[in-house]
Amino acid sequence: MKRTLLPDATARERVRNIGVIAHVDAGKTTTTERILYYTGENHRLGEVHNGAATMDFDPQEQARGITINSAATTVFWREHQINLIDTPGHIDFNIEVNRSLRVLDGAVVVFDGVAGVEPQTETNWRLADKYRVPRIAFVNKLDRTGADFLRVVDMIEERLGVRALVLQLPIGSEGEFHGLVDLVDMRALVWPTSGEPLPYTAGEIPAELVDVARRHRARLVETVVEQDDAWLAAWLDGVQPTVEQLREGIRRGTLAGDFVPVLAGAAFKNKGVEPLLDAVVDYLPAPHEVAAQDEAGAPIAADPEGPLAALAFKDTHDDHGTLSFVRIYRGRIAAGDVLLNANKGERERVSRLYEMHADRKREKAVAQAGDIVALVGLKHTLTGDTLTAPEAPLLLERIAAPEPVIDLAVEPKTQADQQNLSKGLQALLQEDPSLRLKNDPQTGQTILSGVGELQLEVTLEKLRTRYRAEVRTGAPQVAYRETISRKAETRYLHKKQSGGPGQFAEVVLRVEPIAHAQGLLFENQVTGGAVPREFIPAVEHGVRAAAQAGVLAGFPVVGLKVTLLDGSHHERDSSALAFELAAAHALRQALREAGPQQLEPVMAVEVITPVEHVGDVIGDLNRRRGLVREQSMRGNAQVIEAHVPLANMFGYIGHLRALTQGRASFTMQFDHYAPAPLPVVAAQAA
Repeated sequence: MKRTLLPDATARERVRNIGVIAHVDAGKTTTTERILYYTGENHRLGEVHNGAATMDFDPQEQARGITINSAATTVFWREHQINLIDTPGHIDFNIEVNRSLRVLDGAVVVFDGVAGVEPQTETNWRLADKYRVPRIAFVNKLDRTGADFLRVVDMIEERLGVRALVLQLPIGSEGEFHGLVDLVDMRALVWPTSGEPLPYTAGEIPAELVDVARRHRARLVETVVEQDDAWLAAWLDGVQPTVEQLREGIRRGTLAGDFVPVLAGAAFKNKGVEPLLDAVVDYLPAPHEVAAQDEAGAPIAADPEGPLAALAFKDTHDDHGTLSFVRIYRGRIAAGDVLLNANKGERERVSRLYEMHADRKREKAVAQAGDIVALVGLKHTLTGDTLTAPEAPLLLERIAAPEPVIDLAVEPKTQADQQNLSKGLQALLQEDPSLRLKNDPQTGQTILSGVGELQLEVTLEKLRTRYRAEVRTGAPQVAYRETISRKAETRYLHKKQSGGPGQFAEVVLRVEPIAHAQGLLFENQVTGGAVPREFIPAVEHGVRAAAQAGVLAGFPVVGLKVTLLDGSHHERDSSALAFELAAAHALRQALREAGPQQLEPVMAVEVITPVEHVGDVIGDLNRRRGLVREQSMRGNAQVIEAHVPLANMFGYIGHLRALTQGRASFTMQFDHYAPAPLPVVAAQAA
């Protein structure tokens, strides 16, 4: 395979940064492997190991048979360099798709010829919309029973809300699939029926498909000529566009997002991969055609001679240190360069620079605008940080990590595991920004949060195998609170005059609820020295200490105002400790008389679901004691906003996916505390 590019002046036009994205069932991995085969890369990398794909090199990926981590490689086709990132399909590893799309210029989205638009592909498609990434659709597995190319095209338009531009039609169906009709060149591409990776033969379109092909080509031409007024005028006058004009028009419309070209194939049987690679070269953008901008909206030209502007989009750790994956938007990076981390204001030195091929590295001396490379030696740089020339700092748009929606309490099994657990969690949180770690001050638990149960399961397995940290897990405790419903006053006398120094303190407290307050307010209204000034802080301290454990189930008390109204003291036996104890007893007594209530945390939940599942989702939220507040449309999906008690949201992500065939997603965050119903109170008090 020829590996040299044209000279620097035109090299940028011959680079394509693309991702292969889809739901795993669509055969994405097989498609990537066949791309490696046809570009000559799998001969160098090895076709598969242990039955797993070349790009799925992680032991967990091989054991589970799914893609977990995005992996990068570089291939060459028609003297073009294609920097390819293979991304996971499972929604729990959505961060990998998110950050890959942030730095890619184009994408190939793989659809299953039987299942069509699969649920998790919808989520990935919306991410591509967010980052304005031009796409090509590849309908795979057309050799399977039940495959229907045109039905999948209709699903793409209906479910994704886009205009699908058919560029190919299958020849034969299901087990008889053996070729494609190329609607641009109006020719048939036929592969050997053996399934061997042999070149296709170009020939005449089969007679039974001529009429269908003409109809679809007419639609193709009608759509493409809209990209140029002169072409449209000529077409209206009866002049057909040339093949070169069609390709140029398809490219323009793809880059503008006016439509999505749709191709067909069966990657496992080596059919349709070469035309797919041709489409990547012909229709997806080169780096200089993508409107990169800094955080202020100023354009960044893909000029290798300009000052450096690059974005770190992924970190990985191994026995040799940290690898920082970087997309270079402008300028060059060479081993030994000193860069500026513009987000942190820290200088970084690049010790080595690699071109990545899955888990293998090829050292490079220099990389330039348009390249995706891995750097060694960066100490302060994390996902989303901007690297620039020290003399020309700027900030690029950061990568937005999905919010975690599922929590897990973790703790080391033994004291010996503590250090390994801390080290492992620190590294894994750096690798995956969608993981979060926090300590709950109320329960004392260490809470690991993520976007799905499989993601947390994989993380725990990495802790065990990679960092030798054995972990115990459990469901996190809900942070309930208590409050009062009415005003009350109480007097308490603390008196002890036997067995040593005496203790004497008397306080009169008034408690009253405060609407929408989260804490406790304390006010002193004592006059005339009934309680000496030096003992007032002790009274407040006793009140606040007692409020940490309410009278119903021992949860902290919030939404409370406590006023010290009166009291008395003894010249010799009164002390700060005595007033602190008196205040604590008085508060607990007042709380019992003030109509105590238990509060539960209520989350603001936003569910994004296809319209046909709205009724099921709302019914399920109601069963979880949720209150639906608003419904609206977002693109072709329905958005449901609701308030739901946190106690009823554990495990919700799995239930929601089962309820909607995996097509819905949700986010949630704390909103407020609300009175808990009696069954919940009884369960906590038991």
